[in-house]
Amino acid sequence: MADYNTYRSAQSVGTRTGAVDEGLRAYMNKVYGLMAVGMGVTAVAAYGISSAAVDSAGQLTQLGTAIYASPLKWVIVFAPLLMVFAFGAALNRLSVQAATMLFYGFAALMGLSISSIFLVYTPFSIVQTFLVTAIAFSGLSLWGYTTKKDISGWGSFLIMGVIGLIVASIVNIFLQSSGMQFAISA
Repeated sequence: MADYNTYRSAQSVGTRTGAVDEGLRAYMNKVYGLMAVGMGVTAVAAYGISSAAVDSAGQLTQLGTAIYASPLKWVIVFAPLLMVFAFGAALNRLSVQAATMLFYGFAALMGLSISSIFLVYTPFSIVQTFLVTAIAFSGLSLWGYTTKKDISGWGSFLIMGVIGLIVASIVNIFLQSSGMQFAISA
């Protein structure tokens, strides 16, 4: 027998759904805004450190030698990972402001850790990679936010696709086929 307390009017359910949707939208806007600022901090830190590490002749400065050519480079590489573990352990004891500042510190440390990409790759390829990733993330986020479809069954199919791409990439190391490289990239 049904409990009469479980029945609600259609109007109250619609109102509650609208309130939940507005709350979710505000929360997601805050999360995306925080992540965008964090990405900006990482980008500025990476570019700033790499610019200070190389002089106008393309040679490493004292800072560049200390960061990229000494044992300090291993501390810089693994520091973000250690910070993730520390952040995870302390998260429940931190205030919102302290957690936000720790996040921005982590973003700057990630910028320091990945600053060497500016020494290896061209600015065009870095910007191109960033834009493609940002567009893919935005599109997938929008689709995931607006769709009501359950995509949990896609997991095994997508894992097999990733394994296939890895195998094709390894085979293409030996074949050196530009057509296969284009197909893998696509």
